Parts: sequence; structure tokens; C-alpha cells
Amino acid sequence: MGSPAAQQLRQLKPLYQHVVNNFVSVLAAPVAVAAAVAAARVGPDELLARVHALRAAHVLLAVLVPAAAAALYFLLRPRPVYMVDYACFRTRPNCRVPFATFLEHAKLVTFVEGASIDERSVRFMTRLLERSGLGEETCLPPAHHYIPPYRNMEASRAEVELVIFSAIDDLLAKTGISPAAIDILVVNCSLFAPIPSFTDMIIRKYGMRPDIKNVHLSGMGCSAGLISVGLARNFLQVAPKGAHALVVSTETITPNYYVGKERAMLLPNCLFRMGGAAVLLSTSRSRARFRLARVVRTLTGAQDSAYRCVFQEEDGEGHRGINLSKDLMTIAGDALKANITAIGPLVLPASEQLLFALSFIARRVLSNRRVKPYLPDFRTAFEHFCIHAGGRAVIDELQRSLGLSDQDVEASRMALHRFGNTSSSSVWYELAYIEAKGRMRKGDRVWMIGFGSGFKCNSAAWECIAPPRNAEGPWEESICRYPVDIPEVLKH
Repeated sequence: MGSPAAQQLRQLKPLYQHVVNNFVSVLAAPVAVAAAVAAARVGPDELLARVHALRAAHVLLAVLVPAAAAALYFLLRPRPVYMVDYACFRTRPNCRVPFATFLEHAKLVTFVEGASIDERSVRFMTRLLERSGLGEETCLPPAHHYIPPYRNMEASRAEVELVIFSAIDDLLAKTGISPAAIDILVVNCSLFAPIPSFTDMIIRKYGMRPDIKNVHLSGMGCSAGLISVGLARNFLQVAPKGAHALVVSTETITPNYYVGKERAMLLPNCLFRMGGAAVLLSTSRSRARFRLARVVRTLTGAQDSAYRCVFQEEDGEGHRGINLSKDLMTIAGDALKANITAIGPLVLPASEQLLFALSFIARRVLSNRRVKPYLPDFRTAFEHFCIHAGGRAVIDELQRSLGLSDQDVEASRMALHRFGNTSSSSVWYELAYIEAKGRMRKGDRVWMIGFGSGFKCNSAAWECIAPPRNAEGPWEESICRYPVDIPEVLKH
């Protein structure tokens, strides 16, 4: 419950927030009243005489300077960028991998010639799955359902085409836009970069224009989806007004199944699942559903520990995989602190920024270490949070670091349970969950947070313009079953 003094402070906080956040309005009201009283005392005749006494040059400057400043501001300010709509890949029932299927498959791989995975590794993966937060409906690509798993180029391309073409088809159907009307194409996939590239595959499939600006980002990790959004936004700033940019985010699982026995490299096998998303951005507000408010990127790769904490390499027996450092959560926490330090002043209301500044002064200037650092309440800046579903530990760490409630991180936990870690597209599955639950309202603000190798922490802030008309999307057939209770350790 807290002390009586603490309870009184909590009761006064809404009043404090109203006064500080509306400081200009609170200050302007008495100033306006004072000006009106002074004008009334002077009288209309004397007031008119004072106006006539002003020089014409003063009047001209008073009109032209503000007008010129306003014109310069409108010419130089960045164009607003909007999200027309988005679509996520809908997983297929024939790709589903319940725990029993996954573990049986792993046991059979132990007998495959050239694989080093052993019974001890299978027991380790069993413990990981029991504590992972994943459910029984996550999906792996068709190539991983074979013994041994197919990891060749043909199978990898088949997964790419299944995921990204399905998502793009859904997006084009939702928006009604023609592929020929798309001016910019940005695709991100970290671990698979074939020749021709993903963008080439998309341009060929949909017969896009030969002058389309296109980029394929690789090696950028699970936060690459927000990097792609930021890159598309920058392209749109110099494109003709009303241009459209298509952003596609995915991760190709097929070529990246690890068959060794290094524990640090077995974790991705248990967490990563197939998924993808397609997003249409534009500088035209017509038919837009969200406005992109901010994109903030932070990179801690100058530090050796951060650079190597998510590292693709070969183990001692030559098996390639992703090595996840035991210090990953500490490094992610440091990257998050750097990111919220950058985005906080841009999105937090004045009341939260003032409390943070006072806390900082008390700790640094007064050298009073007993004063706890103030953690800004980001719920005053956002109604919804889409935290990268990188794993249960990632969501737990962010919930603790940001002081969020269970409902604030519900979308992340449920997306992890239903779809697994879908890498850079996970934040879009979480946004789809919030909308499928009917929680999105006009004017609501959304904070997307992504983490990735390097080590990166990236943020995007959106404002809802129009909620969805229906709950169609990746949650259409399962939203009625969610949320579900996720035990600390799953017994199966």
C-alpha cells in the first residue's frame, strides 16, 4: 500500500501532470486577462491613438517576420509519413511443430550422418522449450519437417516465396494499390541473402516499374524491421509527394538449422519460427491508418561484448549457427537505456521530463546516491507497447526496466506463444494482436521496440488515425482463445 505520504503524492500526481503539461495554457490565461484589463483601463480612443503612433516600418516587420518564419518552417520541415496498412504472413497448419514433434525430430537428427547433435543436446532443448513461453502452434518451414532438414538454396527460396509473397498479396488486397504504384521497396532478412536479391524476386513476381528504388538489408538482426521503416521514411522525404514505399520484413529459417551441440547455439533452434510482414508507407494521408511520429536508432557495437553477443560462426566441428552470449540480457538492457535516453525527450510529456531532470540533478549535483534514479512512466506517452518477442527473458527484462503492467506486455507474450520469435516481423504480429482485441482507438500512440545483433535497440512511435474495420489477419482464427496463461515451466 505504501506510506500515507506516498499515497498523497500519488493522489497529487494527476494535478501535477495537468499543470506542467499544460503550462503554456495555464500561464496564458492570467496574461490574457491582465492584457484585457489593461486595455479596458486605457480606453478605446487612447488605444487607437497609440496604434496610429506606431511607425509603418514597425507594423510591416511585425507582419512580415512571423509570416516569413512560418513559410520557412513549412518549407523545411520533414514531410509527415503515414502507414496505409500492413499484413502479416498467416502460418499454415501443415507447418505446425508441437513440442513433441520438435523434440522427436531433434532426436532423429542425432542419427543423421554429419550431425553432432546428441541426446544431451535434446534434453537441453527440452528444458529450453519448457521455459521458452512458446505454445504448441508455432510453425517451421516445410524443409525442416524432413529428416535430415533441407538446408539448400532451393528449399530456402521456397520459404522466402511462401512467406513474403503471401504477406504482400494480403497487403495489396487490403489496400487496393497496384504494384505499379509502388515507388520504393525495402526488404530486410538477416541470415539469407541470395543472388538475385529478395527485392529482385518481388519486382519480378509483381511486375513492378523498372525505376523503383529498392534495397535489401541483410545482417541487421531482429531490429531490422524498424531500420527498414526508417530507411523508407528517408526515401519518401525526397520522393514526389504522395509516393508509396513497400517495406517487407522476414527471416528465413530453412538454411539456419543448427545440427551441432554447442548450447549457446542451440537456443535459436528452439525460439525462431517462420513469419513475415509487409507494410505500405506513404506521404499521402489519404486512407492512412497510422502516422509515423518517430524512429530512433541506437547502436552499441563499438563495445566488443555488444558486438559479439549475437554472433554467427562455426563451432569446433564446423557446424554453422548463431552464438548467443550469456551476457545478452545485460547488453540488451544497456542498449535499451541508451534508446530511451534518446527517445524520451521526444515523446514524454513535460511532467515526466521535469521529474527525470530533478532526479538527475539530485544524484549528480548533490552527490546523493540514496536518491533513486527516476524511471519515466512511458505509459503517459503511449497507450500500446509492441516489444520484440525475442524470448520470455527479453520481455521480462523490458517489463521490469520500463515499469510496465502485465497488460502492457500482453501482446508480446501472446505473439511469442502463438508464433514464436519471428525476428524483425514480431512487432507487427503484436500490433495485429492489439487490433484483433479491439483495443486500438483513434489517437492512440504505439511504441515499437526492436533488438538485434550489433548490438542494436531501435524504436518507432506511431499514432493511430483509423482503427481497423475488422479483425482479419494472422489472429483471425485464434484470437478468441487469447490471452492464455503461460506457466513458468510447461509440463507436457
